[in-house]
Parts: sequence; C-alpha cells; structure tokens
Amino acid sequence: MAWGPVAAAGDWPLHGYDHANTRFSPLTQIYRGNVADLDLVWELRTGRQGSFQATPIVVDGVMYLSTPYNDVLALDAATGRQLWRYSHDLRRQEFCCGPANRGVTVAGGRVYMATIDARLLALDAATGAKVFDVEIANPASGAREVMTPLLGEAVFRNAEVTGGTGYGANMAPQVFDGKVFVGITGTGYGLHLDLKDKSGDAALSVVGLSGGDHGLRGFLAAYDAATGAELWRWYTVPGVDWTGEWRTETPDGAPLDRDLAAERASAAQWHESWRLGGGSVWTTPAVDPDRRLLFIGTGNPAPQMDDLTRPGDNLHTCSVVALNLDTGKLVWSFQQVPHDRWGYDAASPPVLLTVRHEDRDLPAVAQAGKTGWVYVLDRQTGKLIRKSEPFVPQRNLFSRPTAAGVEIAPAILGGSSWSPVAFSAAERLLFVEGIHHPARYFSKRLEPKPGSPWQSYTYMELLEDEQWGTLTAIDTDTGGIRWQVKTAQPLVGGVLATAGGLLFAGEGGGDFGAWDTTDGRRLWAWHAEAGVNAPAISYAVGRRQYIAVAAGGNPLFNFKTGDQLLVFALPAAAE
Repeated sequence: MAWGPVAAAGDWPLHGYDHANTRFSPLTQIYRGNVADLDLVWELRTGRQGSFQATPIVVDGVMYLSTPYNDVLALDAATGRQLWRYSHDLRRQEFCCGPANRGVTVAGGRVYMATIDARLLALDAATGAKVFDVEIANPASGAREVMTPLLGEAVFRNAEVTGGTGYGANMAPQVFDGKVFVGITGTGYGLHLDLKDKSGDAALSVVGLSGGDHGLRGFLAAYDAATGAELWRWYTVPGVDWTGEWRTETPDGAPLDRDLAAERASAAQWHESWRLGGGSVWTTPAVDPDRRLLFIGTGNPAPQMDDLTRPGDNLHTCSVVALNLDTGKLVWSFQQVPHDRWGYDAASPPVLLTVRHEDRDLPAVAQAGKTGWVYVLDRQTGKLIRKSEPFVPQRNLFSRPTAAGVEIAPAILGGSSWSPVAFSAAERLLFVEGIHHPARYFSKRLEPKPGSPWQSYTYMELLEDEQWGTLTAIDTDTGGIRWQVKTAQPLVGGVLATAGGLLFAGEGGGDFGAWDTTDGRRLWAWHAEAGVNAPAISYAVGRRQYIAVAAGGNPLFNFKTGDQLLVFALPAAAE
C-alpha cells in the first residue's frame, strides 16, 4: 500500500493541503475577476450540532468530513450525495475540551481520525468499516473533580463548569511514510467556568489552581498506519530538567515578570511537578520529508496560569519543536514563553516556507503565536530569524497577575488561536487571523486548610466590552505587515489562499468572504446561519473548482452553533 497521500490534481489531500501546512490551493478557475459570481451549489446538514472546526479532505472526487463528536461522512464531492457514514460510540460523555474535531486524514485506502475520547481510528475509505481502534490515553484521567472545591470561593459561586483537565484528541492527524502522528490535548486545560457578568450573561473564566494532582503530561505519538501499533512517544515535558535556564526574558528579548527568587526557593519542594506538567499538542504537525523532521506547537504548562508549584521555565511547553520523525527524538525546541502565566499555547499549526535572510534563501518554519507575533525560525536549528510586527494590540504583555487584577492583551484566546494560517510563496505573504479580546488576570492566595494541597489560584475574566478581529498579510522576508483588515468579531477558524489571488475566511457572525491577497479588499461575501469558524478548502472535480467550509460556530466565543457544510462554485456558464 502507498501510505502517503496520493493526490490527483484538484484534490485537497491533507489538513494543511500539503505536508508544509501552507493551505494554498493552486487552482485558478475562481479568481479576483469572477469571485463575485460565486454561489452556493450544494450544502449538507450533518445532524451533529456543536463547535464545527473540521477541514474536509477531498481525494479522487470523494470528500471525507468529520463532525463534532467524531462521526465521519464520505460524500460525492461534486454533489454532496452521501456514500457512507460512520457514527462514533463515545466511551465517555464528559470531555476535557469540548466536542470539536478538526478533521481526518486519508492515506492507503484508509481514513484516520483522532477522537475526543482519546482514540485513534482507521476506517476503510471505501465503506467506512472500522479497521482498527486503539487507545491513545484514558479519557477518565484528569482532575476536574478535585478542582471543584475551588467553586466554594465567593467569586466562583453559581459558576457552571464547562471543561477541565483531561485527556482528549481533536487534532487532524498527520500521515507520512507509513506513520500516523497524533497529539494529546487537555493536559494543561485548567478549569473552564461560565461566570455571570454584570448583565447576567455567561462569561468565560479559566482558573488554574496550584498544588494537588490536577495536571497531566502531554505527548505526541507515532502509530503504524497499517496496524495501529504505537511506534514512539515524545513527551512535551521532558522530566526533572524541565526547569530550564530560569530565563528572565523570552528568547526574542521580551522581559518576563518572574519572581525567580521565590521559584528557586520552592524548587526542592516541587521537583516532581513535571509529572503533571501539561503541554498539550492541539494542531496538525508539519513534515519536512528531506530532513526527516516533524514540527509541532505545544500547549501551556500545568497548573494553568498559576505558577506557585511549578518553578522553572517549564520546558518544552509553549514551544515550537522539531522532532526526528523516525524516532521521536527531540532535535530542537524554541520556547516562545518560558514559565507561561497567561495561556499562550503555540496553538496555530506550524507552516514550512523559505525566507530571505542575510541575502540568501533559508528554509524556515513559521508559527502565529498567541502573543500576537509570528515567529520565523531556522528550520534546521530552531534559531529565531525574525518575528513579525504585532498583528493585534499588545498591552501589559507578560505582566504577572495580581490580587487586584491586571488587564493584559493578548489574553488567553490570543493573538492567534488554533486557527491555521495560509502561505503564498509567489507573494511571500503569510495570512493570519487575529483575536483582540483582552482579559483581567487575578492571582489569590488560599487560606491554609488541614490536608489540602491548594495554596493559590489564578484566574482570568475576559473583558466583554472590548473585542474584535484582524485579518493580516505579513511579509515573511521582513516581518512587516503588508495590509490588515479589522473585523467586528474576533477571528478564529483559519484561512485559505488560492492562486486566483484570493483569501477566504469566515466570521463568528456568519459571514464568509473572499479578500484580494494583494491589498485586502473584500470582493465577495455570503451569510451563513451559524458562525463560520472553520478553515475553508478548495478542490476540483472534473473541470469545476469548488470552495467548501463548515458553518457550525464556536460556543467559547458565543458564536452561534450549527451543522452545515457549505460548498460554492461559479455558475456553470461562467466556468
């Protein structure tokens, strides 16, 4: 069998289109001059309503689509006619991180999916029959229950628990050379609460609680694509040496407001905190086949935000990491935020590209950070080549949470969240969705209680009266912003760029649009019933080009949920 994607012209064979995660389609039938004629040609309701984040995969005229709660549909990509459906039987009804799945991967006649109950499935691509079903981790692990005593604190009374630490998997797997790569999520998730704001509406708060057994240890694993056997596992938190260099600055020179004296004084007491140190892997890796390297972003440390019981830099959380894809051995790590206090996961998928540096072309990897910068790194060494201009406002960045509260932007939502970027090599532009949604961060000590491990807690409250989004084109050779568009809502979901000079993106209010890649002019828009908070794709069947996107919203941002897949094309006479 061929265990890599064998793609025909016009397919969308991988989550990021290619192993570099560029999300750039070479199709040109739809272009700047005719995109205004784009119209809906078919749609599908999946029957599974929830945060709908999936990237459809199209291979040989068949579309493979995952839904919230991990159903999978095979569809005729030209008409939407259902060919088969797999309905997933969940082992557990409580999930760390919600019902979303970000897509499947297809190779060797099989469809691979990671599930929210922490399994890796292989389905027969022709029939949907299950080929294998292996456990990645036990989804019952975690500490949601032991964190609930915190709800006795006055500020959290009557709050609804909407998520907590636990094992799950919602990334679209990567596949290459007979291996399927999957990361685990929820290991540093903290306690997610809906609090009532002054108007009585629910507002998100995230809480981290020091001490106690309420984190987990993140990892990425490689599995044999034929059998499902685990081949290797790399833990994001390395062990006792996760303390690192005790940095006072980020690697790019931004000052970190750390109390190193207090951290060092507590190092002996908390020398095993790495065992539950967090570091989820939320999004699909990029692959460099020539260098045999796999590139991932890692999540925040645990306990989330509260640092009293995890002294040190907390390696390799909040990092862009290169692994040997054959062995899983660490090649290099660039930690964007040592000793994270703010929830600054490296969540957006890394993308491989070539940039100009010191008058030569250099192989690089770029990642859009929650901090509001795009980091461009040397692909072989991990050294920082440059970081971009900020693509969202920054305020009190890396300030320590206080008892009175400090307003920080970007906050826990980003910057850039899990949203995939797109890269146009011809224009040398990286297109990034941004979130401006500041938060107030608080840190409080707890009254000592006999037998209680809790010592302090840190939490944040989003500022509901200040939020909007940015759509930004960044010059990868300079880091400068070529153009930027401001949107009414924070942008989350991801973008698609095409050789027709178009950039496609959706908004939480339901708008789905196309922009000119050269100057950011909006050229076309469609309004959906639910939030369009998933990345679009482009594919062709026969001589017709299509644009497809999921419209299912995102409750985390209070965007209306739904269950639609929307597929657009030019009228037949205009093709």
